[in-house]
Order: sequence, then C-alpha cells, then structure tokens
Amino acid sequence: TYIRKDGTRFPAVVSVTALRDAQEAIIGYLLIGTDNTARKQVEAEQKLLDQRLRDQQFYTRSLIESNIDAIMTTDPAGIITDVNKQMEELTGCTRDELIGAPFKNSFTDPEKAEVSIKLVLSEKKVTDYELTVLARDGKETMVSYNAMTFYDRDRKLQGVFAAARDITERKRLDQVLLDKNAELENARSAAEKANLAKSHFLSSMSHELRSPLNAILGFAQLMESDSPPPTEGQKASIAQILHGGWYLLALINEILDLAVIESGKLSLSLEPVSLSEVMLKCQDMIGSQGHKRGIKLTYPRFDSPCFVLADQTRLMQVIINLLSNAVKYSREQGTVAVLCSASGSGLLRISVQDTGAGLPPEMLSQLFQPFNRLGQERSGVEGTGIGLVMAKRLIELMGGAIGVESAVGKGSTFWFELRMAAAPLAPPEKAPPAAAARGQVQRDGPARTLLYVEDNPANLKLVAQLIARRPDLRLLSAADGNLGVALARSERPDVILMDINLPGISGTQALKILHEDPATAHIPVIAISANAMASDIKSGLEAGFYRYLTKPIKVDEFIDSLDAALTSAAKAPRPS
Repeated sequence: TYIRKDGTRFPAVVSVTALRDAQEAIIGYLLIGTDNTARKQVEAEQKLLDQRLRDQQFYTRSLIESNIDAIMTTDPAGIITDVNKQMEELTGCTRDELIGAPFKNSFTDPEKAEVSIKLVLSEKKVTDYELTVLARDGKETMVSYNAMTFYDRDRKLQGVFAAARDITERKRLDQVLLDKNAELENARSAAEKANLAKSHFLSSMSHELRSPLNAILGFAQLMESDSPPPTEGQKASIAQILHGGWYLLALINEILDLAVIESGKLSLSLEPVSLSEVMLKCQDMIGSQGHKRGIKLTYPRFDSPCFVLADQTRLMQVIINLLSNAVKYSREQGTVAVLCSASGSGLLRISVQDTGAGLPPEMLSQLFQPFNRLGQERSGVEGTGIGLVMAKRLIELMGGAIGVESAVGKGSTFWFELRMAAAPLAPPEKAPPAAAARGQVQRDGPARTLLYVEDNPANLKLVAQLIARRPDLRLLSAADGNLGVALARSERPDVILMDINLPGISGTQALKILHEDPATAHIPVIAISANAMASDIKSGLEAGFYRYLTKPIKVDEFIDSLDAALTSAAKAPRPS
C-alpha cells in the first residue's frame, strides 16, 4: 500500500531489482511501484458477481425444490439434465441415476413420452399432456405434464423444462364422478321408464274403468229422465247409482290429475283471473253441498275488480277442493267463510275458515301427503286424501304458497297466496250459453242423420236410446273405423260421433281420411272416448275433432255438443 503526498493510500504492486557493478557486486536497488486500484476494483466486482450468481443459483434451486410438482430439464434429445426431489420421489430413483437417462424411460408409455418432447420442440410448449410415471418399485402415478423450451442468452436452444403434477387422485375423483353421473343417468332413465309405465297403466286403467262406467252412469241418467218418470223408490236407487258412479269417476280423475302433476307434464295457462268471477262460479258449484249439511257459506265482497295471476280452471279446482273439505268436515249447521286480503309484496291471500273439530299440531305436517286422511277414513266422510296434495302442487305451479292454521276445537283455516295482476286490457268474449245453442237447432222438417262409429255394444245402445228421444234425428252405426269411413262417404251424415280405440283403423286415422275427402271434409266429427288424459283431449282437438267428449258421458253435455255440431253443420256449405 502506497501513500500519496496528500496522505491517501492506494494498493500498489511493487517490483524490486538489484543494481550491480561490473564485478556483480550489488551497488543499489531499483524499486518500481504500479497503482493496483483498478485491478483490485475489478477483482472485488467479480467476487460480488460470483456471490450474486451463487445466490441466484441457490434461490433458483430452492424454488425448484420447493415446488409441489416433479420438475426436470432435458437436452433437445430428451436426455435428463436435472431433476428436483419431487421427481426423485415420484420415480424412486436418485438424482444421479436420473441425470443422463432418457426422459421417456420414466413412463409406462415411452413412445407417448417421446412424442411429448417432440411436441414441445415443435410448438414451444405443451399443456396438460397426460402421462403415467412408472416408479422403480412398479407403482404407477398419473401426471399432468406441462413443458416449454428454454434458451441461453444468445437464443440458442438448450432443452426442455418440464413439470409433472400428480393427478391420480383427481382422476380417481373424476372417475367416481363419471360413475355417479352414470348411476344418476341410469336412475333417471329408470324413473322415466317407471313414469312412462305408470302413465300407460293409469291411462289403461282409466280407459277400462270409464267404459263400464259409461254404461252404468249413462243408463242411470236415462232412467232418471225416463217417461213415465220413475217411482220415488226407483229415484232413490237411481240417485245412489249416480252418486257412487260420479264419485268413482271423480276419484279416477283425481288420480290421473295427480299423476300428470307429479310427472311434470301439466301445462298451465297463467293469466289475470278475476276473483269475483271465480268466487261466483265456485258458489254455484258448492252451494248444494253446503245446503245438504245446513252449512252457511259466506264469500268476500269485491268493491273493485281484483285479479290474480293464475290458471282459471286450476284455481277453481283448488278453491272447490278447499270449500268441499270445509263443508265436509265442519259440524252440521256450522259456517264456512271465504276471506280475501292483501298479504304484502304484491300477494293476495285467500282463506277458507271452517267450524270443524280442528287438528293437533302433530297432524298438520301430514296434511299434504298423498292418500293420508289422518284417520278420517273411519269417520264415514268420503274422501281420497289426494285433493290437498293436488291443491298444494297446483298453487306452487302457479307461483304461490299454501298453508294451514288449526287448533283442536276451534276449526281450521286453509289459505293460499297468489301474485296480484293488473286487469286484462279487454275482457274475453263469452261464448253463448249451451241452452241458446240448443234453441237454434231446427227440430222440424226432415230428420237429420247421425253416424256413430263404436265397437262397444253397450255404448252404442246408450247413444241409440238417447237419440231415440229425438224424433228429428236418425242414427246409423258402424263397428269399426273402415266401415265408418265407408258409411260416411255413402250416407253423408250431418254429424259423426267417433270412438278413438276402434278395430282396424283408429278414430283419429278415420278423421284424417274424412277430412282429406272433399265429400266428407265439412262434416263435424265429435270424439266420444274413454281416453281421458289431458294429453289425449289436446291431441284429439289438435287432430280436428269438433268436440272431444270423455266417457262416461254426461247426457246434458252430450246433447249440448250434438246440437252445437248440428247447428254448425247446417251453416256449412255442402259439396255439390
């Protein structure tokens, strides 16, 4: 270290050379000092760079080793140049054993592994390439392989950097999910088949029960209105037949309705419905039932129009069910009150209060269970245990809620809420009453001709006796669809009555043939069928039937439909 004149010190390199005379005797020394500051600075900087490089290498190594993935690098030929601890654990081999070995040898499918290297080299990267690692002990591990190429600072390819993540558990869970989905799909398919089988069974059951009921109820209605009229004793017997028959029909209809609702195939038409109109109709329908038991029924007064968003037919069904239950279970000479009030959030609450025995709390939770009458089947009161279930389903399908409040000895209050709606812009036009339609039929002059296509003798006899009461009508019949079409073409009847399930061709097929023939296309065809599912009725009307009547027929409804068809036929232009 030298000291300058100003006192500062600096590193120096000093060389000393001895000075000699001619006889080689030392006569002095030559000392040369060189400033070494720049060299020392370069050395210090190099040392710092070396330390930084070691720190960076340590940091990089730490990152690689702490990674949850098995990491390796290979040269462009696919020879492993480095690995981390996770790769050692995955393969069961040491780092020294892996470095220098071909990358593909670590997998169950070497060819697929080699393809992955080539893919990386051609596309610069690979994502989620699935391989299976084969460990030294034979254990197989599924991995998701992600890789990319890496280069030196001169952009010269050095090799491939790859990371393999263990996805064995994920794959196992994926398989479990697939299996569960397959199970669910199988269960869904089985449920659909079961529902389809149930629908077919119910449809078949309905058809088979309606056919004999048509004869029972049809002839009972004929006897009720026979001439000379039946005796008082006969009237009582006929009334019992009709009561039992219509009750059985109602039970069949309820079961079918419930099946359709639970299958999710029920179609509702939601629109603004006038509560005052609905209440008036319900009043007419339930009044006689209340009168028989001396029940006083009261209804809300609507000082201004009040509308709810609902399907009018189904809303009436719900209200009639609640009113019928209230009348049945109230004490004789009791009261049933219908109340209406706003319940907030744009909802309207309709409540039906009865004066029955009331229910304990433990029974309330069982109220809306199918076929559960809470022991009332022993009371002598008729019922199926279906009505409340249907009411609940229907109200929920209309976007509402239903509930009950009850106390033993104080009666019950059943309520439901629906969303209020604005009044429709124009009220729908009302069809003329059936009685008016009947009045328009010309019953003098030559007899009008009816053709009834029906293969069941009892059904044919019933309609024949009904028509026999009408001197203005004559009846032709055919026992199958083909004969019916032939008679229609030859006789040109004014109206055709058509069963659906016929030998040969069905009633629907016969209708299509008649509509395609200009000679018979104008003739109104009324379906009279035991196929009474809502889908059957819809399909029949869409096929072009003038009316679709279900068995057992109601005499008044049958006559009304027949007269309407005769009126329509009289106005229709006939082919020349």
